[in-house]
Amino acid sequence: METAQVTVDLDLIKKYDRPGPRYTSYPPAVHFGAQFAPQIPAQIQGNNRTAGDLSLYFHLPFCQTLCWYCGCNNVVTRRQGQSAVYLGYIEKEIDLLARELHSGRRVVQLHWGGGTPTFLTPAEIRWLGDLTRRRFRWSPDIEASVEIDPRRFTADHIQALCDAGFNRVSMGVQDHNPEVQKAINRVQPREETEGVFHALRREGFSSISVDLIYGLPLQTVDSFSRTLDEVLALEPDRMAIFSYAHVPWIKPAQKLLEKAGLPTAETKFQLLKLSVEKLTAAGYACIGMDHFARTDNELAAAQRNGTLQRNFQGYSTRAGADVYGVGNSSMSQTADAYWQNEKNLEDYYARLDTGQLPIWSGYVLTADDRVRRQTIMRLMCDFHLSYDAMSRKLGIDFREYYATELRSLRDLEDDGLIELDDDALRVTAAGRLLVRVIAMRFDQFLKARPAEKVYSRTI
Repeated sequence: METAQVTVDLDLIKKYDRPGPRYTSYPPAVHFGAQFAPQIPAQIQGNNRTAGDLSLYFHLPFCQTLCWYCGCNNVVTRRQGQSAVYLGYIEKEIDLLARELHSGRRVVQLHWGGGTPTFLTPAEIRWLGDLTRRRFRWSPDIEASVEIDPRRFTADHIQALCDAGFNRVSMGVQDHNPEVQKAINRVQPREETEGVFHALRREGFSSISVDLIYGLPLQTVDSFSRTLDEVLALEPDRMAIFSYAHVPWIKPAQKLLEKAGLPTAETKFQLLKLSVEKLTAAGYACIGMDHFARTDNELAAAQRNGTLQRNFQGYSTRAGADVYGVGNSSMSQTADAYWQNEKNLEDYYARLDTGQLPIWSGYVLTADDRVRRQTIMRLMCDFHLSYDAMSRKLGIDFREYYATELRSLRDLEDDGLIELDDDALRVTAAGRLLVRVIAMRFDQFLKARPAEKVYSRTI
C-alpha cells in the first residue's frame, strides 16, 4: 500500500485549534467519578460471563527524575527498593483480578506504561513477566509492548524484556537538540538513543516506536527538522509526534517551562506542518492525530482492516478486546464501563491490604453513551462513517439519531475537512489532523461543560 504525502493548510489548523478531548475514552475521563465505583464489581462480573479477548495494561509509575513537560501519573524517586514493594502489591492485585476473570479469556495484548517501566531492574522485569504468564492465558500471537527510557537502559534490560515476552518497544526521545533537552530536564544524547535503538533491532524486536513532542521550549523549525531527519534515518516502525499539552493547573512543574520560553502559536503550527509533511513524504501513513506508521506495520494494517481501536494508550490494534488495568492510577474499559484505580500510591496499597480491588472511580455508560462512543471511536479510527452500516451496528436510524449533529457539519464540509453525502461522512486528508474537532460535534457532554480549562488544545 502506498502512502500519499499530506500537505498541511495552516489557515485551517489555526481556525480549528481549540481545547478538546483526545477521546481515548467516551465520555472523557473528566466525567468519571467515585459515585460509580460501587457499581464496578458487578460490571466486572457481567463482563466475564463470556471469554472475550483481553488487553492488559500495567502502570509502573516510578521515574528517577522528573521531565518537566510530563503529564503522566508518576512517582519520582531514586530509591530502587520502592519498585520491589510495588511489585508485591501488583501481585496482590493480579491475584484478586484473576479470580474475577473468565477462565477462558486470552490475553491478546499487553502493555507496560508509566512512569518508566524500565525503572524496574532486569530481575524484576523477568519476575513480573513470569507472574503474568502464570496468572493469565497468553495468546500465541500476543502483541506485548513496553515503554522504555534509553537513558538508563542496559543490555541486561533488553534480554530481560525478551525473557518477559515483549516483542514491541516504545522509546521516548522528545527532541535531539541539547538546549531543548536541558530546558525540559531530560538530557538524552542522540548517540545514546541511537545505540539503544540499534541494540533493540539486533535483538529482533518486531516493532520499535519513537515518541517526539513539538511545542517544547527553544524548539525551532530548523532544529526540529534535524531531529526528524535523524530519527527517520533509524527507520522506526511507528512514530508518535505529540503536541505538548501545557496544563500547569494540573501539572505545576510545567510552569518551569514558561521561564525557558514556550514557542509561539505560529511556531507550533509550523512544527506540526513540518512533522506531518516530512513523515508522510518519507512513506509513513498518518494513522490519525499524532500517530504515524510504516504501511507494513500492524497499526497501519489494523486501520485498513477496520480493527484499529483507540484507548487510554492512544491508537492500538485488536479492536474489541476489553482493557484491564493493573497498578495505581491504571484505567480499564469494557463495553459498558470504565474504572480507574486509586491514584495515590499509599491509597492503592491500603485498598489492597484490605483485600479489595483498588478501584477509585469509574463510569457506567448509558445507552446514548454507547451509541456516541462507537460513533466517535469509529470516526477517530476509520475516518469514515457509513450511515447504513452504523445504523445496523448500533441498532438505530443513524440519520435520524444524529440529525442535529449532521446539520452542524456544514462548516467543516465547506472548509474541506469532511465530505458529506446521503450515505456517509468521510474525513479528508486535511481533516485527519483535526479529527478531534470533527468528533466533538458528536459529543453530548460538551454541550453542558465548556472545554476551556478542562482539556488541552487540539494543536
